[in-house]
Amino acid sequence: TSGDQAMVLVDGRRVTLRVGEAPASVGGAAPSGGDRIALTADGRGHFITQGSINQRPVQFMVDTGASVVAIGQAEADRLGLNYKAGRPVTMNTANGATPGWLFKIATLRVGDVTAYEVDAVVTPAAMPTILLGNSFLNRFNMRREGDQMMLMKR
Repeated sequence: TSGDQAMVLVDGRRVTLRVGEAPASVGGAAPSGGDRIALTADGRGHFITQGSINQRPVQFMVDTGASVVAIGQAEADRLGLNYKAGRPVTMNTANGATPGWLFKIATLRVGDVTAYEVDAVVTPAAMPTILLGNSFLNRFNMRREGDQMMLMKR
């Protein structure tokens, strides 16, 4: 434990739990044979789940309004991503234009589903979680019923 968070191991994966977040299953997405991801909304209506980028544990939040997976620079550095070898870009955000780097994530995993060569952008802005944008989501058919979301590989 440290401050307002605790790190626990779930099936050999490190999962960070934070005080004050809505109750959630520490398993993240339900395992489902490698072609489906089942998510449950938290108390604020957000779909947050654990996963990995290049076999490093991360926390994602589904963002259907994001064109690509979006990562804050501090998190990208922690993950050891070589994003500066990517293409410099200017991103239009709710807070205006900001610089960033567009690159490909080799492997992105949620539950039992792994996607390869996923477009992502790194922004210098601090971000509380990685946004799971359409460069990942467009690989799935999405169905939502109440607080449940099912992503099925196309």
